[in-house]
Amino acid sequence: MTSAIAADPFASLNAGGSSAAGASSDAGSADRFLKLLVTQMQNQDPLNPMDNAQITSQMAQINTVAGLQTLNTSVQGLGAQFMQMQALQGAALVGHEVTLQGSRMAVNTATGQGLAGFDLALPADAVKVEVLNPAGRVVDTLNLGALGGGRHDIAWDARQADPALEYRFRISANAGAQTVAATPLMRDQVQAVSTSGSGLVLSTLFSGDVAYGDVKAFN
Repeated sequence: MTSAIAADPFASLNAGGSSAAGASSDAGSADRFLKLLVTQMQNQDPLNPMDNAQITSQMAQINTVAGLQTLNTSVQGLGAQFMQMQALQGAALVGHEVTLQGSRMAVNTATGQGLAGFDLALPADAVKVEVLNPAGRVVDTLNLGALGGGRHDIAWDARQADPALEYRFRISANAGAQTVAATPLMRDQVQAVSTSGSGLVLSTLFSGDVAYGDVKAFN
């Protein structure tokens, strides 16, 4: 006769059903657990019955495992739905401009302006932007003076620029004798979108494939 519930009834459950997965596996495990519990109760020693606290603990364990399995399934479903929503949002970006990290100066021949931006880590007393031609030679310098920390736009007079050339820019910023970190930001155009295991990927005209999370702004 069995005098007490098995120390770990899950051992037999795992041995018999470790290869099953999903909701059917969870239901089967719970069914086997209950059958084992009923069998032990039917064969217990009336003079030495099972410990009620131990029975309650074992039942709580099987409920917890089943609950976690259900939660994992729900989270996976939400993740898939979020990915689909993100893909729909990304598809709407095709043909539109976005702001990414980079030093390319976008020259608009219609307006005669070169457009770009940068992000200052801290306020600076003196900020200078140098425009470079493809050979790396400085063709113009913009002294922007004192600026606060954060994002700032650049509007360069590009009426004398050669539209056939690709211009770039670099930034120098100082607060007294200290150099302030400046991140260059460029405009790019979304050509296509795709999904990967890590999320949504945007295929851009100049920067290639970039993660959706790397987009700094939508223009």
